[in-house]
Amino acid sequence: MQSCDIPQVLTVQAAAYVGPMRESEATLASRHALSPSTCWVAEGTGPTDTSVVGYLLTHPWRMAAPPPLDTILKALPDAADCWYVHDMALLPRTRGAGVACQLYAAALAVARSSGLRASALVAVQQSQGFWARFGYAATSDASPQMAAKLAAKLAGYGDGAMFMTRTL
Repeated sequence: MQSCDIPQVLTVQAAAYVGPMRESEATLASRHALSPSTCWVAEGTGPTDTSVVGYLLTHPWRMAAPPPLDTILKALPDAADCWYVHDMALLPRTRGAGVACQLYAAALAVARSSGLRASALVAVQQSQGFWARFGYAATSDASPQMAAKLAAKLAGYGDGAMFMTRTL
């Protein structure tokens, strides 16, 4: 992904998410700026179709501390201990064509090479089954205090949001 892809990423986001789940251009640009080597786009497959048809935004972060939705991030945290999958979205016409697997595999290789050994994400819009296919599972081993903090953060991600993790 390059910064010039952000306007097309917004188009894909608008096709994939409803209302409050959509993040601002500044938010998406901040995620890309934090870790450009772990953010990816998929382009159309036709000889003249170079438009963005999907994207994956990821970055190093702290486990069990997902950033609030639609918030500009200015710096990576000290001692990042996980690969945080912020967002993956595809245009409807590309779903089922393996684009998500290709995006994820490319980013996963970079995450593993960075030395991170765990990954976390917030599954939204009933996407838990999708993420389970990539090895993610709901987290239930948090202390009561950590669980309360996590629940407060998840509330900002909409009904049914679920924090999920996996080892790398």
